[in-house]
Amino acid sequence: MAEVKISNFEKRRLQAEVIAPIYDEMVKRLGEEQAKDLLSTAIQDSAIREARAFADQEPGGETSMASFLALYKKLYKNWGPDCGLDVEVLREDGDHYDFDVTRCGYADLYESMGLGHLTPMLGCNRDGTFCTGYDPNIKLDRAQTIAQGAPTCTFRYTYRKEGGT
Repeated sequence: MAEVKISNFEKRRLQAEVIAPIYDEMVKRLGEEQAKDLLSTAIQDSAIREARAFADQEPGGETSMASFLALYKKLYKNWGPDCGLDVEVLREDGDHYDFDVTRCGYADLYESMGLGHLTPMLGCNRDGTFCTGYDPNIKLDRAQTIAQGAPTCTFRYTYRKEGGT
C-alpha cells in the first residue's frame, strides 16, 4: 500500500477533528482543568516522539542546530500553502534561530473549527517540546503567541550544549 503524503497543516486539522469530541467527553467526566492537563501532556508527548523519530534519521543520530534548521525548513515547506504562516526571520546562525510569525494559519484553523480555546495546547505547546525532543540542547523561548492575543508569535531557538553557556 502506498504511503499517502499530507501536509503538516492537514495532519493537524485531522487530529483536531478527532481530539475535539474526546476532549469534550474528558471535560464532562473529569472537569476542564484535568482535561486540559491531560490533553496538553498527550500533545507534548506526541511532539517529543515525533521529534525523536526525526532525530533518529540523522546520520549517526547526531543532531545540531544546523540539522534542526534544515529539518525545520523542510517541514515548513511541507506545511502546505494553506497554512497561512507568515514568518519574518530575525537571526539565523549556528546557535540561534529567531523569527516572528505575523500570521498563524493554525490559530485561524482551530478558531474556524470552534477550538480556538485549545490552540495553545493543540499547536503552540508542540513547538518547545518538539525542539527539545529533537535535541535536548535546543531550547525555545517564546514571550507571546497570536493564540494568546498578541500580534506575533516570537520564536527564539537557542542551542546550548549541556554544561555550556
